[in-house]
Amino acid sequence: MAAKARATKHPRKSPAEPCFDNLLKVLRHEVPARPTLFEFFLNGPLYAKLSGRPYKKAEDRITDLRRLVRAFKAAGYDYATFHGSGFGFPAGEKHRAQTISLNEGAVIHDRKSFETYAWSEPEDYDYSALENIAPDLPDGMKIIVCGPGGVLENAISLAGYDRLCFLLADDPPLARDICDAIGSRLVKHYQIVAPLDTVGACISNDDWGFKTQPMLSPAQLREYVFPWHVKIVEAIHAAGKPAILHSCGNLAGVMDDVIDGMRYDGKHSYEDVIQPVEEAYEQYGRRIAILGGIDVDFICRSTPAEVKRRSTAMLEQAAARGSYALGTGNSVPEYVPPEGYFAMISAATEGRG
Repeated sequence: MAAKARATKHPRKSPAEPCFDNLLKVLRHEVPARPTLFEFFLNGPLYAKLSGRPYKKAEDRITDLRRLVRAFKAAGYDYATFHGSGFGFPAGEKHRAQTISLNEGAVIHDRKSFETYAWSEPEDYDYSALENIAPDLPDGMKIIVCGPGGVLENAISLAGYDRLCFLLADDPPLARDICDAIGSRLVKHYQIVAPLDTVGACISNDDWGFKTQPMLSPAQLREYVFPWHVKIVEAIHAAGKPAILHSCGNLAGVMDDVIDGMRYDGKHSYEDVIQPVEEAYEQYGRRIAILGGIDVDFICRSTPAEVKRRSTAMLEQAAARGSYALGTGNSVPEYVPPEGYFAMISAATEGRG
């Protein structure tokens, strides 16, 4: 096999100015003025390369956000993603590895442990970085705020996947109380961040599935999880902002719920082994914006030329109808070759500036 090229230099010296209206057009099923990028998050070394600043944990969140803004702008995005604050749902310690157990670190096992769990309240956290970033935010650029996971992700983190499944069978009221405690706080989180002037959209990030099916049955998702996503989207839409769902797994059986029930504006996370993004675009692209989708495994295993060819073809497929922004199928973890990532985004950014 021929050796892959190792050039990792950023492909553009002078990125075009950001314009969040392009992503808004994508989310409205319109054709943007130019090819538009979308990514959930990148990785530390890539943020450092793009921002020109060492990647290390900052003492304050505004410093982190400034670096993210600098990095996303340098790559050609019209926004930067950010969690907003330190709000979340702390669980037990998990073993750090390339894969993790969905049962490790569980802290809620029964009614007593549920009632003694110290729930965090989103209004007790500091969201000021989202306001203080305004002077450093380039004209035309916005922040997209995501959550500290979603309803199902956090229920699994707090109770463990196996225990949650047992609770659904043996103690449905407790399973409901766990999901309600999480969901109600996530709604408050988005009610706080969505109205802010620097925020252009919100991501509701909640992985629901495996390769072949959802983690819970569609009926269980509709009973325990989806009603909170309806409220999350309503909170985001009430502020006049688009709502984006990031959810991994095979969601074929619940996509109508995502589109017609929850009314998400865009869907992110695609995997070739489940459904290639090219097929997802043809099936759903007239009903919901398709974001990203260039399979992470494909980027890792392919040459930069192959990655750019597929990325260019996907942009051409969507050129007449819009409703698409280019990016990976999930995110850009450190194991993704930088040259593959830069080859992908160059399909959208070459010739811009």
